[in-house]
Amino acid sequence: MDNNRQFSKRFDWTLFFILLAFLGVSLLAIGSAQTSGQYGINFVPLQIRWYLIGAVIIAFLMYFEPEHYKKAAWVLYGLGVVLLLALYLIPESTGLTKTVNGAKSWFETPAGSIQPSEFMKTFYILAIAYLISKHHEKFQSKTLKSDFILLIKILVTLAIPLAFIMNQPDLGSSLVFLAITAALVIVAGISWKIILPIFGGVTALGGLLLWMALYMQDFLEEAFGFKSYQFARIYSWLDPYSYSAAEGYHLITSMNAIGSGEIFGKGLFNREVYVAENHTDFIFTVIAEEWGFIGASIVICLYFLLIYHLTRTTLLLKDPFCTYVCAGIIAMITFHVFENIGMTIQLLPITGIPLPFLSYGGSSLMGNALAIGLVFSMRFHYRKHMFSVHDED
Repeated sequence: MDNNRQFSKRFDWTLFFILLAFLGVSLLAIGSAQTSGQYGINFVPLQIRWYLIGAVIIAFLMYFEPEHYKKAAWVLYGLGVVLLLALYLIPESTGLTKTVNGAKSWFETPAGSIQPSEFMKTFYILAIAYLISKHHEKFQSKTLKSDFILLIKILVTLAIPLAFIMNQPDLGSSLVFLAITAALVIVAGISWKIILPIFGGVTALGGLLLWMALYMQDFLEEAFGFKSYQFARIYSWLDPYSYSAAEGYHLITSMNAIGSGEIFGKGLFNREVYVAENHTDFIFTVIAEEWGFIGASIVICLYFLLIYHLTRTTLLLKDPFCTYVCAGIIAMITFHVFENIGMTIQLLPITGIPLPFLSYGGSSLMGNALAIGLVFSMRFHYRKHMFSVHDED
């Protein structure tokens, strides 16, 4: 009985019920997406299966304490790199890998397609968190030199998985890695004298590339090997109606679906606008059309609640490694939500990033479960430590 009470006090029930809410929304939205008849498969029981697998992953991760993850950080990072390398080396003719939408990002397994970059995101967060915490232990007196050394370490650690993922090519996942890195660089306390020039330079370079993509396409193709379809994504984002029969089709149908939902929506299973892939990357269009602005806002507020709770957990944890891990997970989830919803309303280009915990997909759900499982573990064992101290007193 005492063990049950201790478990109840240490377990993060708030996070558990937030995930249950996401499960309910996901099943309703995916079930409604089935009515479009795009596929002859019922994805609802499959999504339940992935959620159950995710629950097993979380329960497994809760068994281990943060010290175990510190020791395993570089091992898991190396495992992720090996998987990305294998994806690059194994030809599709073997039937072990496959290309989806022009990106060779998937392994074929008896259980379905697996995207290793989804797991690499969390492995990368663990490695960077360990790297930063160990660096601060070694350099307790911060200087510009020590901060610059730390930044170089982070960038080298980023470069390896990023090179493989960009080669697939997978722009969406590449941007997620950059977002995680930017967040952890800031949280690590690196001097703004170093960060500001770098961030400013990256912003200026991005603006220059966008301008060149609009007015100097031939130069970019010849000098840097850019492809015409990559430019088409930018044009269709800025002016989708000029490309309505091709690259702009997804964006136009997405905005039509969301706009047609108006304030209160059309009701569950009463969609009228056809949107391709509406059970995966465009699941938000189903929610906005059927539940309207009110329902879509409630879903967004649910994400705010999740981020708020994760932030509170981050501030609660005293161990630097745990703090950096949670900060990286917050950055990863926040960027996914912002990019996915932003691409459906023309705020951002379409990149193929799923909506966390709502979009159908085994790799996405297992990758998110891996990240959230770490939060459960760190909160669980932090509470264990606190109660043990209290008991001794």
